Order: sequence, then structure tokens, then C-alpha cells
Amino acid sequence: MQPLLSQPSIKEQVDELMSKMTLAQKIGQMTQAERLSCTPDDVRKYHLGSVLSGAGSLPENNDLNSWLKTTDSYWQASMVSDENHLAIPLLYGVDAIHGHNNLKGATIFPHNIGLGAAADADLIARIAQVTRKEVLASGVDWVFAPNLAVAQNIQWGRSYESYAQTPELINQYASEIINGLHGKLAGEGVIACVKHWVGDGATTHGIDQGDANISWQELNNTHISPYISALKAGAMTVMASFNSWNGNKCHGHKYLLTDVLKQQLNFSGFIVSDMNGIDYLCDDFYLSVAQGVNAGIDMFMLPENWQQFIHHLHNHVELGTVPISRINDAVRRILSVKFASGLFNSPRPSERIWANDVSFGASAHRNIAREAVRKSLVLLKNKKNILPLKKQARILVTGKNADNIGHQCGGFTIDWQGVSGNDQFEGATSVWQGISAIAPNAVLRRDNDVSAISAKDHDIAVVVIGEYPYAEGHGDIRDCENLIIEAGSQINGQVNISAPYGNSLALKQLHPEDYLLIKNISDKGIPLVVILISGRTLIINDELDKSTAFIAAWLPGSEGQGVSDMLFGEFNFQGKLSFSWPKKTSTEKKKNNTKPLFPIGYGLRYKK
Repeated sequence: MQPLLSQPSIKEQVDELMSKMTLAQKIGQMTQAERLSCTPDDVRKYHLGSVLSGAGSLPENNDLNSWLKTTDSYWQASMVSDENHLAIPLLYGVDAIHGHNNLKGATIFPHNIGLGAAADADLIARIAQVTRKEVLASGVDWVFAPNLAVAQNIQWGRSYESYAQTPELINQYASEIINGLHGKLAGEGVIACVKHWVGDGATTHGIDQGDANISWQELNNTHISPYISALKAGAMTVMASFNSWNGNKCHGHKYLLTDVLKQQLNFSGFIVSDMNGIDYLCDDFYLSVAQGVNAGIDMFMLPENWQQFIHHLHNHVELGTVPISRINDAVRRILSVKFASGLFNSPRPSERIWANDVSFGASAHRNIAREAVRKSLVLLKNKKNILPLKKQARILVTGKNADNIGHQCGGFTIDWQGVSGNDQFEGATSVWQGISAIAPNAVLRRDNDVSAISAKDHDIAVVVIGEYPYAEGHGDIRDCENLIIEAGSQINGQVNISAPYGNSLALKQLHPEDYLLIKNISDKGIPLVVILISGRTLIINDELDKSTAFIAAWLPGSEGQGVSDMLFGEFNFQGKLSFSWPKKTSTEKKKNNTKPLFPIGYGLRYKK
């Protein structure tokens, strides 16, 4: 696909269009605004090249009709042709990182860390195809996915966006995702955006937007490697990363953006900034604009201050601090992608072939997501072969994540930091709902008070524990001696989900209420199966010791029924860890280096 951008027919069309463009129209193409800060009239007035819906930026009723109404209005504004504006279709972008995760009723797939455990490239291709159809059904052209980070430290709050700790599997997945999202393009595909260039998974202590203090050899062999696979598959857009490499911010890193990506790797598409990504280059936003453009960023994601960006960039060109050749290069790249993707030949979003498609959120799509859940689960312990469960068993189901689809889906679902509860997930199933559909004698206890339960009443307990939803820096873990700061941990029964870089404090157990529940049930002599809902591998020594069986379910998404399929032996486990499982916190490991609790590749199966 990559040579498509260099085809003579595309070059001729771009040349002809650019010959008619004013400086204002060119700078507009380099600007991406958030829908809440710009109107369709702004698109025409400022010639904007793109609009995005950030995570949680949801039109009206957040259904297909609302999305199509929104995307139609912005598209129509971009296609007005008069003496002040040229008709150039805008790109509408969203974070569709595990399905069309902003939109109510969409099929939500397991987050990437679970898909890495599945180790199934064909499954990945089918997930990308479903995502393409559901995104196109809402009139969206462009998705900020896949994330090709190779996470090295599970303290990072974006660990769940990484498929594996090593690049080999990610390299294999990259081409399948790009091909699945793009389809045949020609107006019937979604443009993929690989992110984040580069080294976001390598930051010291797993600090989000931190510094990747590593050698060129490690950066190239581990973190650049997946991008090479994606570019070969035809990736046409790349998002710059917030992190630094050896002290220098990637958004202003001309060597990485221009010399390596564009020249050495021959990338002819365009680079988009992350949200407000240039703000951190300099205390003076005016200077940051020039630094970002000159470094090689082509389009700028600016949710609020996009008008200021346009004004500053115009001044830089007039003063010569940004050469017009750099502007022309950026616009040429942007227009080439728009021509190559078929946007210039596409009707308004609501009239495209997949618009309002009946397959959106339908059983055929959900069955693929359910399969992904089954294949992603990793069985860590199965003492005395207590699993699979008998369907007629008297099963106690409890734990804060047992009947909470929002917790199953995690961050970047409906809202940036995720949501809690089941209300916004039409057609989805929680773990409990999946169990109750199979086991007639199962009962759900929603609180953690198990003082009245007895082994006489229950043959076994299924306890669904783990993390609360989080995204990016809000999910970072900070450990210091025996103190651990982690997203969603409870202290005195309170959960703080607003503080950046870890939400609250806990001693040893990241979620002490989970361990207490497990202990109280175990002390009553009831065998228990623990299901961990989490975006990463966590310190689980105590919980594991008290359990009879233990399953890593990751963040399985909207199809909790896939978990119950495995509990009752409808399918055998095949998931294998794509990350090593720690036995100690980072601080403890420094004092006494220990082997992991479970190595990469670990995963039990049912014995025949």
C-alpha cells in the first residue's frame, strides 16, 4: 500500500490542487480541531483539514444517527467551494482502539494486552475488519490505532494498549491490523494511524510521557521494529509520541520524525501530533509551533487553541522562521493520503456504503469479540482441577467486577478514563450475566459482606476482582518501598479517580478490599475461583495463595459471556502470557532480584 501515495495520478491531482491553494488554506489543512471547540462554519472559514471526537466527546444521543448527523455536517462544510474556500474533504478522527469504543452499543474487544495473550493473527485481522465496519457505520474516516508500543514496565498506565513485552508478535499483528482497517480503501476503508512514534513503552519507571533513556540500538530493535511492519503494510499516518528520547521530546525531534521516519524509512504519509503534543516543547506556544512544524509534524491535534496555532504559523511563514517548503511538504502529504484513501470520490458520510450498517453491534460481530475473550484468558492456577465448573453447582458469584461491564472494558470506553456500570452497553454481557445464563443455581452477591455465607450453601465461589477503569497517566503506578500508588485503589472504602499519576495509596495489595473478600470466603472453607480484571500483570501473591483457581481475564470488553464459556469447559484455555508476571514490586526487585512469578509464555490448559 505504501507506494500508493507516490503514484503519478495522485501526485498530479495533488499538484493541481495545491497550485490553487492560498497560504491560509494550506495551514488550515495542517490543523485538526476538536468538535466541541469548532463548528462546521469554522471548518469552512479556516479550511480545517480534520476534526476529531476526543475520548468522551459524544454527539447528542451517542447513537449512529447522532454520529452520522455530526460527520455529515462537518463534511458538508469542508466541501463548500467558493472564492474563499476550496472543496477538500476533511478527515474525521476518533480513538477506536478496541472497537468503536466511544459509541454506545458498539462491539468492544479486549484491550491489546489480552489480544497479545491470544497470539492469533487471524483473529486480529477479523477484529480490525469488524472495527472498520462499525467505524464506517458512524461516518468516521480515521482511527488513532493501532498502538504499537512495546511496554517494558507494567507501572505504565497504558500497558493494556501494548500487545506484548517483546516486538515479534506486535510485528506480526501490525500488518493484519492495517490491512483489516484499510480494506480496499476507495472510500470503503478506515485510515489507520499507528502510534506513538516512538519509544512510549520504554520510559523510565513506566512514567507516562516520560523519558525513554535507552540506546539507539534498543530503540531501533525493540520499539521502531513494529512500525517497519506497519509501513510495509501501507500505514499512511503516524502519531508522534509525548515521551522523550534521552531527554529530547519526540514532538520536536527532527532526527526521529524527519531523518528516520520520513527519510530512512521512506514514509510518504503524514505525521499527526498527539493532543496538544507541541505544548511541552517550549514555555512559549509561539516558539513551540515553529519547533513542531520544522521537526516534521504535518498535522496538529489542537482541541482548543487551534486558532492561535493558525495565527502563529502564518506569522512564522511570513517571518521565514518556518520555510514555505515545509508547509508545502506537510500539505502534500495530507492531500496525498486523502486522495489515496478515496475521500475525494466519496459522498457524504450518511450516504456511504457502510453508513448505519445493520451489522453494527450485531451478533456476528459480538461472536468475534466473544471468541477474542475466550482466546485471551490465561489460566494461572487450577488446583485439584477444580475447573471446569459443573453447570448445576451452587455457585456464589461476587466481587466488584462481577457485574460491571464498564470495569470489564476499562479506559478509552465511552469516556477517556472509562465508565462504571452497565447502563451504556447495549447488547453487552457482564461476567455474572454470562454465568447466570449457563448455571441455574448461581447467585450474585453485590457487596463484600460475606459474613453470613456458609460452605453448606455454596459448592464454590467465583470472585471477580481487579482494577477500576483508567487511561494514560491516571493509571500509572508509583511504588516506593512498601507504598504503591495505583489507579482506583481504595483507602477507607473511598476511590479517587481524578488525581493524575496514580489515584490513591495502598499497602502491598493494590486493592486490599479484593484480598479481604477472597480471604473471608476462603476462611469459610469454600473453594474459590478468582478472576482478575486488569490492564496489566499485578502483584497477586496473596490472592493467588488463597485461591483454588486463578484466571487472568485482562480487560475483556463487552462480551463477558466469553469468560463463562471458559469457566464451564465449553472451550479449553489457549491464552499464554505475552508479559512476564512480577513477583515483587520494582523497588523490591532492586533490593533482591527475583525470577518472575510466571514467565512469558505461561498458561495452563484443562487436562483431558
